[in-house]
Amino acid sequence: MIRRLIPHPFLSIALTLVWLGLVNKVTPGNVLLGAILGWVVPMVTAPYWPNRPTLRRPMVAIRYVLVVLWDIVVANVQVALMIAFKRNEDFRSHWVVVPLELTSPEAITVLAGTITMTPGTLSAMLSADARSILVHCLHTEDLEGTVAEIKRRYEQPLKEVFE
Repeated sequence: MIRRLIPHPFLSIALTLVWLGLVNKVTPGNVLLGAILGWVVPMVTAPYWPNRPTLRRPMVAIRYVLVVLWDIVVANVQVALMIAFKRNEDFRSHWVVVPLELTSPEAITVLAGTITMTPGTLSAMLSADARSILVHCLHTEDLEGTVAEIKRRYEQPLKEVFE
């Protein structure tokens, strides 16, 4: 019964919070409108999610979000410093292939989005068999270290959350 009324509770909460962020003012009316949107949108889209993913470990998901937010802030500062103080010929841009252990399409999508949201990296292509992802790094001198860092900081927690 609850699943029918609130088919995607985390999506409902996220939509409400995104709405409040967009209007940039927390008032009872905005909270109510955000809650209504957070309830209606998942209800209307529920038929399009027949095999919805389940979060196996929500606390790991929260920790993952905090790690990603921290990494985005740190990477912004690093990229700004590189652009301001490095010469073009000192950049070491590389394409890196990151082999994936993830099998869930949702987890792979979150990983690709995380890589792209972090300044200085960009996920460019997923292999046809979904076993690796091609990542462009603005500056890296240690290709294996970059791959290991992506796997340790992002892929491993996503495995815990989705698989």
